[in-house]
Amino acid sequence: MTIPRRTLLLTALAAPALIATPLRAQIAETRSNVSSFQMQDWRDHFDGVGKGAILADLTSRALHYWGADGAYRLYPSSIPMTDELTKRGYTEIVRKRPDPDWRPTPDMLRRDPSLPAYVPPGPECPLGTRALYLSWPAYIIHGTHDTRKIGRPSSSGCVGLYNEHVEELYDMAPVGTQVRLL
Repeated sequence: MTIPRRTLLLTALAAPALIATPLRAQIAETRSNVSSFQMQDWRDHFDGVGKGAILADLTSRALHYWGADGAYRLYPSSIPMTDELTKRGYTEIVRKRPDPDWRPTPDMLRRDPSLPAYVPPGPECPLGTRALYLSWPAYIIHGTHDTRKIGRPSSSGCVGLYNEHVEELYDMAPVGTQVRLL
């Protein structure tokens, strides 16, 4: 069987385009992920900074903090496993706790009856080293010892940060800091 010269030439010319198409799609996806993790302006979300302002952007899996002193921080975060597990809107930090302990909510226990009833502070505690409690019951910005959760849908409604990031945020954000989950 012989292949006509024209077919061979056209195939050779088309091969780079066929190989490059999946590569272009992969580059575009990477750019899309990178571009969504970018600095935001507090004025797009709050009337003023006040004591401080936190934007938890669940789409880009990023938490933005603006301090009354002009500080700005951007942290990667974990997000809820499903949209049904979280609220969106405005709230505020009403309480802070170092080395928190954890009790699953009744909804968590219904979804997973194997959960322990109580976990004391320490490396097994899903709240990590710091917890910032919001005015909505059972919604917390907290750390995690399981660093694989950051950047993924992995929580039951809370926003999780690396422990070193939540410790920094804990020190900067006072009770009364306004929070928006978007």
